[in-house]
Amino acid sequence: MARSARSSTARLFYTLCTSTTTKTSTPSNPHHPRAALLAGNFHLCRHYAAANNATARVREEKEAVWRESLEKVRNIGISAHIDSGKTTLTERVLFYTGRIHEIHEVRGKDGVGAKMDSMDLEREKGITIQSAATYCTWKDYQVNIIDTPGHVDFTIEVERALRVLDGAILVLCSVGGVQSQSITVDRQMRRYEVPRLAFINKLDRMGADPWKVLNQARAKLRHHSAAVQVPIGLEDDFKGLIDLVQSKAYYFHGSSGEKIVTEDIPVNMEAIASEKRRELIEAVSEVDDKLAEAFLNDEPISPADLEAAIRRATIARKFVPFFMGSAFKNKGVQTLLDGVLSYLPCPVEVSNYALDQTKDEEKVTLTGNPSGPLVALAFKLEEGRFGQLTYLRIYEGVIRKGDFIINVNTGKKIKIPRLVRMHSNEMEDIQEAHAGQIVAVFGVDCASGDTFTDGSVKYTMTSMNVPEPVMSLAVSPVSKDSGGQFSKALNRFQKEDPTFRVGLDAESGETIISGMGELHLDIYVERIRREYKVEAQVGKPRVNFRETITKRADFDYLHKKQSGGQGQYGRVIGYIEPLEPGSGSKFEFDNMLVGQAIPSNYVPAIEKGFREAANSGSLIGHPVENIRVVLTDGAAHNVDSSELAFKLASIYAFRKCYDAAKPIILEPVMLVDIKVPTEFQGTVTGDINKRKGVIIGNDQEGDDSVITANVPLNMMFGYSTSLRSMTQGKGEFTMEYREHAPVSGDVQTQLVNTYKASKES
Repeated sequence: MARSARSSTARLFYTLCTSTTTKTSTPSNPHHPRAALLAGNFHLCRHYAAANNATARVREEKEAVWRESLEKVRNIGISAHIDSGKTTLTERVLFYTGRIHEIHEVRGKDGVGAKMDSMDLEREKGITIQSAATYCTWKDYQVNIIDTPGHVDFTIEVERALRVLDGAILVLCSVGGVQSQSITVDRQMRRYEVPRLAFINKLDRMGADPWKVLNQARAKLRHHSAAVQVPIGLEDDFKGLIDLVQSKAYYFHGSSGEKIVTEDIPVNMEAIASEKRRELIEAVSEVDDKLAEAFLNDEPISPADLEAAIRRATIARKFVPFFMGSAFKNKGVQTLLDGVLSYLPCPVEVSNYALDQTKDEEKVTLTGNPSGPLVALAFKLEEGRFGQLTYLRIYEGVIRKGDFIINVNTGKKIKIPRLVRMHSNEMEDIQEAHAGQIVAVFGVDCASGDTFTDGSVKYTMTSMNVPEPVMSLAVSPVSKDSGGQFSKALNRFQKEDPTFRVGLDAESGETIISGMGELHLDIYVERIRREYKVEAQVGKPRVNFRETITKRADFDYLHKKQSGGQGQYGRVIGYIEPLEPGSGSKFEFDNMLVGQAIPSNYVPAIEKGFREAANSGSLIGHPVENIRVVLTDGAAHNVDSSELAFKLASIYAFRKCYDAAKPIILEPVMLVDIKVPTEFQGTVTGDINKRKGVIIGNDQEGDDSVITANVPLNMMFGYSTSLRSMTQGKGEFTMEYREHAPVSGDVQTQLVNTYKASKES
């Protein structure tokens, strides 16, 4: 018996011993496990086994502690169509969780404005421009919240927030239903694989119909969804909510709805509650096998079983639970917060990936373990009173004040002088933060989308999707003395917002700013005036046209120049052709040279020349897209050939063959959603046709018509004024960039003639 125990101990430790030394060598240290084993000291081996088990136990205990702490964290965003009540909802959340002690409205009469709209412009216009970050505590859970803009011009703010969140609340208006920006936001949530809840807001408004909104979400957003609550009354009679999971009725009393009274379901609503609960169970059963089994066997389904099934299905992004309420009337917000804790994932339950730069961008799963190497993403920059403020989402590891971190994108080593947690525009200093948290740091020079590590790994997070700007304006400071402040403002805004671009018009020398729409650029011009005290002159808005080619054209160009001393000689032969639709890239260069007709060290200069030439097409001077340049042959001179000669040869070759490739002009086309009372439908439709728009949808919503159309951006300037005058101020519209499409022949001729006339003058 003793012998078998000894042999099993020996076998158990064979791996341990051989892992530290080779099989043939005997360690000099008698206390080494292998030496102990060879000497037959099984007592010492058992000592090593106990020590090993103790270390494993400590590791497991540590892991259990951080996992438990992370299970009590939620990173959520609140997104929706403009004016659906996102900021009002966040204001109530902060009030009920004790972060603020008074409620202020978005456009309240007291002039204070909502907590999360910290910018003066936001308070004046009653819209959210920047994402604001805050955190609060609800039932011992830490909830990090980012309130995002709903206006399509600020879509990058939504993209940046969703990139770093684990879950989201999609707010829908009970009257407006699923609107154009709701669809855009939902698409962004899908892209970043964010599990979500939906909140049907404004149930106190005239015409509120939550069941219509739920059906719209199923049809337009393709949500597999069901309501987890039923409202008790609607419009002015909206009194409370029935929780279908717990089968209880909730009423919200007190001046700010802070007292929740739980009662049994009213007798007159038992039938609808029972029907909607069955509908909820059926919907969840379709995507959750465990609940489906109980449902098919006609077993009673307890609230705990149903809650667990909804959580599993929501985190797997197979189901969207619908909550209801009225943030403005302080009803349903606390139950929504309970839903965030019950159904949205904690940081450990979400799979995050990084790209390992040392292994050719191989995907690496991040565990979210604070004891792992530090991996953090800078997802938003802001210029504050104390310098640049960088928002970080920590995916793994711990970050401490005074630590050195490395920016993987630039290779720079940076010390963290100050670490803070944000509450809108207020800060709270902290000493350290661990995986799963969202914090801000000062004094870190970086760009939006940079990844930081502790230097032990070289990971980058996948970059965010940044849309191309669609509109440009010429701006210049009124006073020559304020040029320095003007440049400072533009540099700061460009760093903060990837969709805001600044360029210089080579011909006129004007500064050109580009962005996502009229409102986007207007806000920046206004911010230059307010924050930097610089009055700016603004030119007429300009559309970002593009040029492309429609057929293949060959080139054979010899650039030869002799002027005493070393001359210039370079010959390039090949062709240009349009890229296949949906190829992903806008410019491709293929080197198909055979032999050494052109030395290989000149090929990069040739590519550079073609790229430079494609920056300005000959039709209207706009960039050329969707083009492939193929170099097949050429010639070089032993003495006179140079990089400059081949670069110039490429530029002239491109210009010479460009006309033969039948170039056309592309213009940005916008997807426009217009909502007008039915009596104005004919007038508005006629006006869209005049603007060369293509109507792709016309729906009826109560007394309103919702017209969806694709309209060239060039024809949309001043449309808000026209729509107001056509509809007596009752119409509203939103638009977002759809694609660049070819212009009609007459428009192309007109644009080309205008460009030629401007060059001649």
